Amino acid sequence: MTDTAPRRRLSLGLRRRILLIFTVGSMMLSVFLAVTTYGLTQTNVLEGRDRTSVDTAFRNAQVVQSSLRGNPPNINDALDALAGFGVQRPLIFFRGEWWGGTGRFQSDALPSELVERVVDDQVPARMIIDVAGDANIAVGWPIPGVGAYFEFFGLDEIEDTLSSVRLSLVLAGIATTGLGVVLGVFAARRAVRPVGAAAQAAKSFAAGRLDTRLAPTDDPDLSLLARSFNDMAAALQQRVERDARFASDVSHELRSPLMTLSASVEVMDARRDEMPERAQAALDLLKSDVQRFSGLVEDLLEISRFDAGAVRLHLEELVAAEFVRQAVAVSSLPATPVTVAPEAEEAIIRGDRRRLARAIANLIDNARVHGGGEPEVSIEVVADDDEPAAIHIAVDDHGPGVPPEERDLVFERFARGGGAGRRSSSEGAGLGLALVDEHVRMHGGRVWVTDRPDGEPGARFVIRLPIAEELA
Repeated sequence: MTDTAPRRRLSLGLRRRILLIFTVGSMMLSVFLAVTTYGLTQTNVLEGRDRTSVDTAFRNAQVVQSSLRGNPPNINDALDALAGFGVQRPLIFFRGEWWGGTGRFQSDALPSELVERVVDDQVPARMIIDVAGDANIAVGWPIPGVGAYFEFFGLDEIEDTLSSVRLSLVLAGIATTGLGVVLGVFAARRAVRPVGAAAQAAKSFAAGRLDTRLAPTDDPDLSLLARSFNDMAAALQQRVERDARFASDVSHELRSPLMTLSASVEVMDARRDEMPERAQAALDLLKSDVQRFSGLVEDLLEISRFDAGAVRLHLEELVAAEFVRQAVAVSSLPATPVTVAPEAEEAIIRGDRRRLARAIANLIDNARVHGGGEPEVSIEVVADDDEPAAIHIAVDDHGPGVPPEERDLVFERFARGGGAGRRSSSEGAGLGLALVDEHVRMHGGRVWVTDRPDGEPGARFVIRLPIAEELA
Protein backbone atom coordinates (compact mmCIF):
# COMPACT_ATOMS: atom_id res chain seq x y z
CA MET A 1 0.00 0.00 0.00
CA THR A 2 1.41 3.33 -1.04
CA ASP A 3 1.57 6.07 1.56
CA THR A 4 0.19 9.21 -0.07
CA ALA A 5 0.12 11.35 3.08
CA PRO A 6 2.25 14.49 2.71
CA ARG A 7 5.50 14.36 4.57
CA ARG A 8 6.35 17.29 6.79
CA ARG A 9 9.58 18.89 5.69
CA LEU A 10 12.13 19.72 8.32
CA SER A 11 12.29 23.49 8.63
CA LEU A 12 15.09 25.27 10.44
CA GLY A 13 14.71 28.77 11.80
CA LEU A 14 16.92 31.63 10.67
CA ARG A 15 18.98 31.50 13.86
CA ARG A 16 19.62 27.76 13.51
CA ARG A 17 20.49 28.13 9.84
CA ILE A 18 23.09 30.80 10.61
CA LEU A 19 24.52 28.69 13.44
CA LEU A 20 24.62 25.65 11.16
CA ILE A 21 26.43 27.60 8.44
CA PHE A 22 29.07 28.84 10.88
CA THR A 23 29.51 25.37 12.39
CA VAL A 24 29.82 23.57 9.06
CA GLY A 25 32.04 26.33 7.67
CA SER A 26 34.39 26.22 10.65
CA MET A 27 34.55 22.41 10.46
CA MET A 28 35.36 22.48 6.74
CA LEU A 29 37.97 25.18 7.29
CA SER A 30 39.51 23.19 10.14
CA VAL A 31 39.66 20.02 8.03
CA PHE A 32 41.15 21.87 5.06
CA LEU A 33 43.81 23.58 7.15
CA ALA A 34 44.63 20.35 9.01
CA VAL A 35 44.99 18.28 5.85
CA THR A 36 47.04 20.98 4.12
CA THR A 37 49.28 21.58 7.13
CA TYR A 38 49.83 17.88 7.75
CA GLY A 39 50.65 17.23 4.10
CA LEU A 40 53.18 20.07 3.93
CA THR A 41 54.73 19.06 7.26
CA GLN A 42 55.01 15.43 6.22
CA THR A 43 56.62 16.39 2.89
CA ASN A 44 59.09 18.80 4.48
CA VAL A 45 60.08 16.39 7.25
CA LEU A 46 60.59 13.47 4.87
CA GLU A 47 62.55 15.61 2.42
CA GLY A 48 64.74 16.90 5.23
CA ARG A 49 65.31 13.42 6.56
CA ASP A 50 66.10 12.18 3.06
CA ARG A 51 68.70 14.92 2.45
CA THR A 52 70.26 14.34 5.83
CA SER A 53 70.44 10.58 5.22
CA VAL A 54 72.10 11.00 1.82
CA ASP A 55 74.63 13.50 3.15
CA THR A 56 75.43 11.36 6.19
CA ALA A 57 75.84 8.22 4.10
CA PHE A 58 78.15 10.10 1.71
CA ARG A 59 80.41 11.26 4.55
CA ASN A 60 80.50 7.80 6.08
CA ALA A 61 81.31 6.29 2.68
CA GLN A 62 84.29 8.64 2.46
CA VAL A 63 85.41 7.47 5.92
CA VAL A 64 85.25 3.86 4.71
CA GLN A 65 87.12 4.72 1.54
CA SER A 66 89.87 6.45 3.55
CA SER A 67 90.15 3.52 5.96
CA LEU A 68 90.54 1.00 3.12
CA ARG A 69 93.43 2.82 1.45
CA GLY A 70 95.97 0.84 3.47
CA ASN A 71 98.09 -1.83 1.88
CA PRO A 72 96.70 -4.32 2.38
CA PRO A 73 93.29 -2.78 3.08
CA ASN A 74 91.76 -3.79 6.42
CA ILE A 75 87.96 -3.91 6.65
CA ASN A 76 88.12 -3.92 10.46
CA ASP A 77 89.77 -0.51 10.41
CA ALA A 78 86.84 0.82 8.39
CA LEU A 79 84.31 -0.68 10.80
CA ASP A 80 86.20 0.72 13.80
CA ALA A 81 86.29 4.15 12.19
CA LEU A 82 82.54 4.05 11.63
CA ALA A 83 81.97 2.94 15.21
CA GLY A 84 84.05 5.89 16.38
CA PHE A 85 81.71 8.24 14.54
CA GLY A 86 78.65 6.59 16.15
CA VAL A 87 77.36 4.89 13.01
CA GLN A 88 74.89 2.20 14.13
CA ARG A 89 73.65 0.48 10.96
CA PRO A 90 76.48 0.30 8.41
CA LEU A 91 76.78 -2.37 5.76
CA ILE A 92 79.90 -2.66 3.53
CA PHE A 93 80.20 -4.69 0.37
CA PHE A 94 83.93 -5.47 0.10
CA ARG A 95 85.51 -7.97 -2.31
CA GLY A 96 82.26 -9.82 -2.89
CA GLU A 97 81.37 -10.15 0.80
CA TRP A 98 79.14 -8.25 3.19
CA TRP A 99 80.52 -6.75 6.40
CA GLY A 100 79.12 -4.88 9.40
CA GLY A 101 75.49 -5.94 9.37
CA THR A 102 73.82 -6.04 12.80
CA GLY A 103 70.51 -7.61 13.88
CA ARG A 104 67.75 -7.01 11.36
CA PHE A 105 69.95 -4.80 9.21
CA GLN A 106 71.67 -7.41 7.09
CA SER A 107 72.29 -7.66 3.37
CA ASP A 108 69.07 -9.61 2.84
CA ALA A 109 67.10 -6.54 4.02
CA LEU A 110 68.35 -4.56 1.01
CA PRO A 111 66.23 -4.65 -2.16
CA SER A 112 68.04 -6.36 -5.04
CA GLU A 113 67.38 -3.43 -7.37
CA LEU A 114 69.09 -1.05 -4.93
CA VAL A 115 72.14 -3.36 -4.64
CA GLU A 116 72.38 -3.79 -8.40
CA ARG A 117 72.21 -0.06 -9.06
CA VAL A 118 74.88 0.80 -6.47
CA VAL A 119 77.23 -2.19 -6.82
CA ASP A 120 76.87 -3.05 -10.48
CA ASP A 121 76.04 0.33 -11.99
CA GLN A 122 78.19 2.32 -9.52
CA VAL A 123 75.42 4.91 -9.12
CA PRO A 124 74.38 6.36 -5.70
CA ALA A 125 70.80 5.48 -4.80
CA ARG A 126 68.36 5.38 -1.88
CA MET A 127 65.02 3.76 -1.20
CA ILE A 128 62.42 3.70 1.58
CA ILE A 129 62.12 0.08 2.66
CA ASP A 130 60.40 -1.93 5.38
CA VAL A 131 62.64 -3.76 7.82
CA ALA A 132 60.72 -6.08 10.14
CA GLY A 133 57.71 -3.76 10.13
CA ASP A 134 59.68 -0.49 10.56
CA ALA A 135 60.16 2.07 7.79
CA ASN A 136 63.78 2.92 6.96
CA ILE A 137 65.70 4.84 4.33
CA ALA A 138 68.42 2.66 2.77
CA VAL A 139 71.19 4.72 1.14
CA GLY A 140 73.93 3.24 -0.98
CA TRP A 141 77.16 4.87 -2.20
CA PRO A 142 79.60 3.15 -4.56
CA ILE A 143 83.28 3.12 -3.49
CA PRO A 144 85.39 2.89 -6.65
CA GLY A 145 87.88 0.05 -6.60
CA VAL A 146 86.58 -1.26 -3.27
CA GLY A 147 82.86 -2.04 -3.41
CA ALA A 148 79.97 -0.09 -1.92
CA TYR A 149 78.73 1.35 1.32
CA PHE A 150 75.13 1.06 2.57
CA GLU A 151 73.47 2.52 5.63
CA PHE A 152 70.01 2.28 7.19
CA PHE A 153 68.30 5.36 8.62
CA GLY A 154 65.19 4.76 10.76
CA LEU A 155 62.02 6.88 10.39
CA ASP A 156 60.74 6.32 13.94
CA GLU A 157 61.52 9.88 14.96
CA ILE A 158 59.64 11.20 11.94
CA GLU A 159 56.61 9.08 12.81
CA ASP A 160 56.65 10.40 16.39
CA THR A 161 56.90 13.94 15.08
CA LEU A 162 54.02 13.42 12.66
CA SER A 163 51.91 11.85 15.44
CA SER A 164 52.45 14.97 17.55
CA VAL A 165 51.55 17.12 14.57
CA ARG A 166 48.36 15.11 13.99
CA LEU A 167 47.32 15.45 17.63
CA SER A 168 48.01 19.18 17.57
CA LEU A 169 46.00 19.60 14.38
CA VAL A 170 43.05 17.64 15.82
CA LEU A 171 43.03 19.80 18.95
CA ALA A 172 43.37 22.94 16.84
CA GLY A 173 40.49 21.76 14.64
CA ILE A 174 38.27 21.17 17.67
CA ALA A 175 39.17 24.60 19.05
CA THR A 176 38.51 26.24 15.67
CA THR A 177 35.14 24.50 15.35
CA GLY A 178 34.21 25.54 18.89
CA LEU A 179 35.18 29.11 18.11
CA GLY A 180 33.09 28.94 14.94
CA VAL A 181 30.08 27.76 16.98
CA VAL A 182 30.56 30.65 19.44
CA LEU A 183 30.82 33.13 16.57
CA GLY A 184 27.77 31.51 14.97
CA VAL A 185 25.73 31.97 18.15
CA PHE A 186 26.82 35.60 18.37
CA ALA A 187 26.15 36.26 14.68
CA ALA A 188 22.77 34.49 14.82
CA ARG A 189 21.69 36.62 17.76
CA ARG A 190 22.82 39.81 16.05
CA ALA A 191 21.15 38.82 12.79
CA VAL A 192 17.85 37.73 14.35
CA ARG A 193 17.62 40.63 16.81
CA PRO A 194 16.24 43.10 14.18
CA VAL A 195 13.74 40.47 13.05
CA GLY A 196 12.66 39.96 16.65
CA ALA A 197 12.33 43.72 17.12
CA ALA A 198 10.19 43.93 13.98
CA ALA A 199 8.05 41.00 15.15
CA GLN A 200 7.57 42.60 18.55
CA ALA A 201 6.66 45.91 16.93
CA ALA A 202 4.18 44.17 14.63
CA LYS A 203 2.65 42.35 17.62
CA SER A 204 2.37 45.63 19.52
CA PHE A 205 0.78 47.29 16.48
CA ALA A 206 -1.70 44.44 16.12
CA ALA A 207 -2.59 44.80 19.81
CA GLY A 208 -3.80 48.33 19.12
CA ARG A 209 -0.74 50.48 19.85
CA LEU A 210 -0.85 52.21 16.51
CA ASP A 211 2.00 54.60 17.31
CA THR A 212 4.51 51.72 17.46
CA ARG A 213 7.53 52.32 15.22
CA LEU A 214 10.94 50.74 14.65
CA ALA A 215 13.92 52.74 15.81
CA PRO A 216 16.04 54.14 12.94
CA THR A 217 19.43 52.53 12.33
CA ASP A 218 22.59 53.32 10.41
CA ASP A 219 22.74 49.84 8.90
CA PRO A 220 21.83 50.25 5.20
CA ASP A 221 20.09 46.88 5.02
CA LEU A 222 18.15 47.19 8.28
CA SER A 223 17.27 50.82 7.64
CA LEU A 224 15.26 49.71 4.58
CA LEU A 225 13.28 47.29 6.78
CA ALA A 226 12.72 49.96 9.44
CA ARG A 227 11.59 52.58 6.90
CA SER A 228 9.25 50.16 5.14
CA PHE A 229 7.71 49.02 8.42
CA ASN A 230 7.30 52.57 9.70
CA ASP A 231 5.75 53.73 6.42
CA MET A 232 3.33 50.80 6.51
CA ALA A 233 2.48 51.46 10.18
CA ALA A 234 1.90 55.15 9.52
CA ALA A 235 -0.38 54.40 6.57
CA LEU A 236 -2.36 51.84 8.57
CA GLN A 237 -2.60 54.19 11.55
CA GLN A 238 -4.00 56.96 9.35
CA ARG A 239 -6.50 54.59 7.79
CA VAL A 240 -7.64 53.14 11.14
CA GLU A 241 -7.95 56.58 12.69
CA ARG A 242 -9.82 57.85 9.64
CA ASP A 243 -12.23 54.93 9.79
CA ALA A 244 -12.66 55.38 13.54
CA ARG A 245 -13.39 59.09 13.11
CA PHE A 246 -15.83 58.27 10.36
CA ALA A 247 -17.71 55.77 12.52
CA SER A 248 -17.70 58.14 15.46
CA ASP A 249 -18.84 61.12 13.38
CA VAL A 250 -21.58 59.11 11.70
CA SER A 251 -22.79 57.77 15.04
CA HIS A 252 -22.87 61.23 16.58
CA GLU A 253 -24.67 62.66 13.56
CA LEU A 254 -27.27 59.90 13.74
CA ARG A 255 -28.00 60.36 17.44
CA SER A 256 -29.87 63.65 17.05
CA PRO A 257 -32.37 62.52 14.38
CA LEU A 258 -32.63 59.17 16.15
CA MET A 259 -33.60 60.88 19.41
CA THR A 260 -36.21 62.92 17.56
CA LEU A 261 -37.50 59.76 15.91
CA SER A 262 -37.63 57.94 19.25
CA ALA A 263 -39.50 60.80 20.87
CA SER A 264 -41.99 60.83 17.99
CA VAL A 265 -42.52 57.07 18.31
CA GLU A 266 -43.15 57.45 22.04
CA VAL A 267 -45.74 60.17 21.37
CA MET A 268 -47.50 57.97 18.82
CA ASP A 269 -47.29 54.98 21.17
CA ALA A 270 -49.03 57.07 23.85
CA ARG A 271 -51.96 57.61 21.40
CA ARG A 272 -51.91 53.96 20.35
CA ASP A 273 -55.52 53.26 21.33
CA GLU A 274 -56.74 55.94 18.93
CA MET A 275 -55.10 54.24 15.91
CA PRO A 276 -56.61 51.60 13.69
CA GLU A 277 -55.25 48.06 13.88
CA ARG A 278 -53.04 48.38 10.77
CA ALA A 279 -51.51 51.59 12.11
CA GLN A 280 -50.77 49.88 15.44
CA ALA A 281 -48.97 47.06 13.61
CA ALA A 282 -46.92 49.60 11.65
CA LEU A 283 -46.14 51.46 14.87
CA ASP A 284 -44.87 48.23 16.48
CA LEU A 285 -42.57 47.61 13.53
CA LEU A 286 -41.34 51.18 13.63
CA LYS A 287 -40.75 51.02 17.39
CA SER A 288 -38.78 47.75 17.03
CA ASP A 289 -36.61 49.13 14.24
CA VAL A 290 -35.95 52.37 16.14
CA GLN A 291 -34.82 50.37 19.17
CA ARG A 292 -32.61 48.21 16.98
CA PHE A 293 -31.21 51.29 15.23
CA SER A 294 -30.55 52.96 18.59
CA GLY A 295 -28.62 49.91 19.79
CA LEU A 296 -26.59 49.88 16.58
CA VAL A 297 -25.62 53.53 17.02
CA GLU A 298 -24.59 52.93 20.64
CA ASP A 299 -22.50 49.93 19.58
CA LEU A 300 -20.82 51.98 16.85
CA LEU A 301 -19.99 54.70 19.37
CA GLU A 302 -18.52 52.14 21.74
CA ILE A 303 -16.45 50.56 18.95
CA SER A 304 -15.16 53.98 17.92
CA ARG A 305 -14.05 54.62 21.51
CA PHE A 306 -12.08 51.38 21.46
CA ASP A 307 -10.42 52.33 18.18
CA ALA A 308 -9.57 55.79 19.45
CA GLY A 309 -8.09 54.40 22.67
CA ALA A 310 -10.50 56.53 24.68
CA VAL A 311 -11.86 53.69 26.80
CA ARG A 312 -10.87 53.89 30.48
CA LEU A 313 -11.81 51.18 32.94
CA HIS A 314 -13.20 52.04 36.39
CA LEU A 315 -11.98 48.97 38.25
CA GLU A 316 -13.53 47.79 41.50
CA GLU A 317 -13.65 44.53 43.39
CA LEU A 318 -16.71 42.49 42.45
CA VAL A 319 -18.05 39.29 43.98
CA ALA A 320 -18.37 37.30 40.77
CA ALA A 321 -21.54 35.30 41.60
CA GLU A 322 -23.46 38.28 42.95
CA PHE A 323 -22.35 40.50 40.05
CA VAL A 324 -23.42 37.98 37.39
CA ARG A 325 -26.83 37.53 39.03
CA GLN A 326 -27.35 41.29 38.99
CA ALA A 327 -26.21 41.56 35.35
CA VAL A 328 -28.60 38.79 34.32
CA ALA A 329 -31.45 40.41 36.26
CA VAL A 330 -31.25 43.59 34.17
CA SER A 331 -30.70 41.81 30.84
CA SER A 332 -33.25 41.08 28.14
CA LEU A 333 -33.96 37.68 29.79
CA PRO A 334 -33.99 38.42 33.53
CA ALA A 335 -35.36 34.96 34.41
CA THR A 336 -32.27 33.19 33.03
CA PRO A 337 -31.13 30.57 35.59
CA VAL A 338 -27.64 31.08 37.09
CA THR A 339 -25.73 28.07 38.48
CA VAL A 340 -22.74 28.82 40.70
CA ALA A 341 -20.16 26.25 41.78
CA PRO A 342 -19.54 26.25 45.57
CA GLU A 343 -15.91 27.33 45.21
CA ALA A 344 -16.98 30.26 43.00
CA GLU A 345 -19.57 31.66 45.39
CA GLU A 346 -17.11 33.99 47.16
CA ALA A 347 -14.60 34.48 44.33
CA ILE A 348 -13.68 38.11 43.68
CA ILE A 349 -12.74 39.71 40.38
CA ARG A 350 -11.59 43.22 39.56
CA GLY A 351 -13.42 44.87 36.72
CA ASP A 352 -15.48 47.69 35.32
CA ARG A 353 -19.02 46.91 36.46
CA ARG A 354 -20.80 48.58 33.52
CA ARG A 355 -18.64 47.07 30.79
CA LEU A 356 -18.63 43.53 32.18
CA ALA A 357 -22.41 43.71 32.68
CA ARG A 358 -22.68 44.82 29.05
CA ALA A 359 -20.59 41.82 27.95
CA ILE A 360 -22.83 39.37 29.85
CA ALA A 361 -25.96 41.08 28.54
CA ASN A 362 -24.69 40.81 24.98
CA LEU A 363 -24.10 37.06 25.39
CA ILE A 364 -27.65 36.63 26.72
CA ASP A 365 -29.01 38.73 23.83
CA ASN A 366 -27.04 36.55 21.42
CA ALA A 367 -28.56 33.42 22.98
CA ARG A 368 -32.04 34.98 22.85
CA VAL A 369 -31.74 35.89 19.18
CA HIS A 370 -29.78 32.94 17.82
CA GLY A 371 -29.90 30.20 20.45
CA GLY A 372 -33.51 29.31 21.13
CA GLY A 373 -34.23 31.96 23.74
CA GLU A 374 -33.68 29.80 26.84
CA PRO A 375 -30.03 30.21 27.90
CA GLU A 376 -28.41 29.01 31.12
CA VAL A 377 -25.55 30.74 32.91
CA SER A 378 -22.96 28.92 35.01
CA ILE A 379 -20.00 30.15 37.04
CA GLU A 380 -17.00 28.10 38.18
CA VAL A 381 -13.39 28.50 39.23
CA VAL A 382 -10.86 26.81 36.93
CA ALA A 383 -7.22 26.23 37.88
CA ASP A 384 -5.10 24.81 35.04
CA ASP A 385 -1.53 23.58 35.41
CA ASP A 386 -0.12 26.13 32.97
CA GLU A 387 -2.44 29.06 33.80
CA PRO A 388 -3.41 30.84 37.04
CA ALA A 389 -6.81 30.27 38.61
CA ALA A 390 -9.64 32.15 36.90
CA ILE A 391 -13.40 32.59 36.83
CA HIS A 392 -15.29 31.00 33.94
CA ILE A 393 -18.69 32.57 33.16
CA ALA A 394 -20.46 30.32 30.63
CA VAL A 395 -23.68 31.02 28.69
CA ASP A 396 -25.26 27.91 27.14
CA ASP A 397 -27.98 28.13 24.51
CA HIS A 398 -30.17 25.63 22.63
CA GLY A 399 -29.52 26.80 19.08
CA PRO A 400 -27.80 24.99 16.22
CA GLY A 401 -24.34 25.77 17.62
CA VAL A 402 -21.38 27.40 15.91
CA PRO A 403 -19.31 25.37 13.40
CA PRO A 404 -15.62 25.02 14.40
CA GLU A 405 -14.46 26.94 11.33
CA GLU A 406 -16.60 29.96 12.35
CA ARG A 407 -15.76 30.12 16.08
CA ASP A 408 -13.17 32.84 15.65
CA LEU A 409 -15.15 34.65 12.96
CA VAL A 410 -18.19 35.30 15.18
CA PHE A 411 -16.14 37.67 17.38
CA GLU A 412 -15.18 39.89 14.46
CA ARG A 413 -17.04 43.12 13.76
CA PHE A 414 -20.12 42.87 11.53
CA ALA A 415 -19.46 39.15 11.08
CA ARG A 416 -22.34 36.86 11.84
CA GLY A 417 -20.78 33.75 10.25
CA GLY A 418 -21.96 31.45 7.55
CA GLY A 419 -24.42 29.98 10.02
CA ALA A 420 -26.19 33.26 10.63
CA GLY A 421 -29.04 32.17 8.47
CA ARG A 422 -29.40 28.97 10.45
CA ARG A 423 -29.23 30.85 13.77
CA SER A 424 -32.62 32.40 13.08
CA SER A 425 -33.50 36.04 12.71
CA SER A 426 -31.80 38.97 11.05
CA GLU A 427 -31.78 40.92 14.32
CA GLY A 428 -28.40 42.41 15.24
CA ALA A 429 -25.60 43.90 13.20
CA GLY A 430 -22.75 41.65 14.29
CA LEU A 431 -21.26 44.04 16.85
CA GLY A 432 -22.47 42.44 20.09
CA LEU A 433 -19.89 39.62 20.27
CA ALA A 434 -17.16 41.95 19.01
CA LEU A 435 -17.89 44.25 21.96
CA VAL A 436 -17.79 41.25 24.33
CA ASP A 437 -14.35 40.37 23.02
CA GLU A 438 -13.11 43.96 23.39
CA HIS A 439 -14.45 44.34 26.94
CA VAL A 440 -13.07 41.01 28.15
CA ARG A 441 -9.64 41.55 26.63
CA MET A 442 -9.38 44.93 28.37
CA HIS A 443 -9.87 43.06 31.66
CA GLY A 444 -7.01 40.67 30.92
CA GLY A 445 -9.32 37.81 29.99
CA ARG A 446 -10.57 36.10 26.88
CA VAL A 447 -13.79 34.74 25.42
CA TRP A 448 -14.43 31.78 23.17
CA VAL A 449 -17.25 29.55 21.92
CA THR A 450 -17.46 25.77 21.99
CA ASP A 451 -20.07 23.01 22.07
CA ARG A 452 -22.28 22.41 25.06
CA PRO A 453 -20.54 20.06 27.53
CA ASP A 454 -23.71 17.97 28.11
CA GLY A 455 -23.81 16.81 24.47
CA GLU A 456 -27.11 18.58 23.67
CA PRO A 457 -27.41 20.81 20.59
CA GLY A 458 -26.31 24.35 21.19
CA ALA A 459 -23.32 26.57 21.81
CA ARG A 460 -21.43 27.55 24.95
CA PHE A 461 -19.85 31.02 25.16
CA VAL A 462 -17.23 31.22 27.91
CA ILE A 463 -15.74 34.35 29.49
CA ARG A 464 -12.49 33.77 31.38
CA LEU A 465 -11.47 36.45 33.89
CA PRO A 466 -8.55 36.34 36.34
CA ILE A 467 -9.49 36.38 40.02
CA ALA A 468 -8.50 39.43 42.04
CA GLU A 469 -5.64 37.70 43.89
CA GLU A 470 -3.99 36.81 40.58
CA LEU A 471 -4.25 40.41 39.37
CA ALA A 472 -2.61 41.81 42.49
